[in-house]
Amino acid sequence: MVMLALAGPAAAQQAAPDLPLWELGVFGGAALTPAYPGAEDRSTRALVLPLLIYRGKVLRADRAGINARLINTERVEFDLGFALSLPARSDDVAARAGMPDLNSLLEFGPRVKVLLAEPTARSRLRLEVPLRAPVELGNGFHRQGLVLEPRLVLETGGEDGKWQADANLGAVIGNARLNQYFYEVAPQYATATRPAYRAEGGLMMTRLGLSLSRRLSPDWRVFGFGRYENYTHAANRESPLFRRNSGMSIGIGFAWTGYRSPARAWE
Repeated sequence: MVMLALAGPAAAQQAAPDLPLWELGVFGGAALTPAYPGAEDRSTRALVLPLLIYRGKVLRADRAGINARLINTERVEFDLGFALSLPARSDDVAARAGMPDLNSLLEFGPRVKVLLAEPTARSRLRLEVPLRAPVELGNGFHRQGLVLEPRLVLETGGEDGKWQADANLGAVIGNARLNQYFYEVAPQYATATRPAYRAEGGLMMTRLGLSLSRRLSPDWRVFGFGRYENYTHAANRESPLFRRNSGMSIGIGFAWTGYRSPARAWE
């Protein structure tokens, strides 16, 4: 959600490179999502957070996330970045009653982005391949495996720069440890309706996402997004914690950036 509220797509930035080096403001948003991939229960989450956009030559905090660009050519970009997933309390999820909570996961790792095509002057089609190591924020900051998420991303925007949109299609693949974090049932948590289960690595989901943002003024931007996830071919569909074959997330939000630098961004 936070990433959707940040700076516009790369295509829009290249078309209008005269952007501030940094912007400071507030982000707010709300989303309705599955409690975890494959969950029957849903969670409504709302956030109001400080917002920093930074467009440095190497360090970036923008729509693509927080990352350090190590290679940046016309066609290929390589960076190190972060992502964050929100927690789910087992007391709020019937299938996980009596089991440990799912804490927030902070993901860190490399990402390769390859420009495949530019269908129009203001649109880009890219292949992105991030590989990240999730770290559980709690319980001693344990590393919870690895996740690979190859995806195709199409970005476009209006000629006046007031609106931007993107669509992405990809897959999420986790190793055994990450799948165990979500879907394993240890013997001590087994019940008559929730048998013990040993999770294995493999496909977690395929995902289709759409987002649209609109700049109302130099300081205000609003956005909305939708994301469909399909678990039909997931490696651990036999887990008793798997309750649905698909999931849908929707959200809306705003970004206000009332403070910005006189220095201009690196592009």
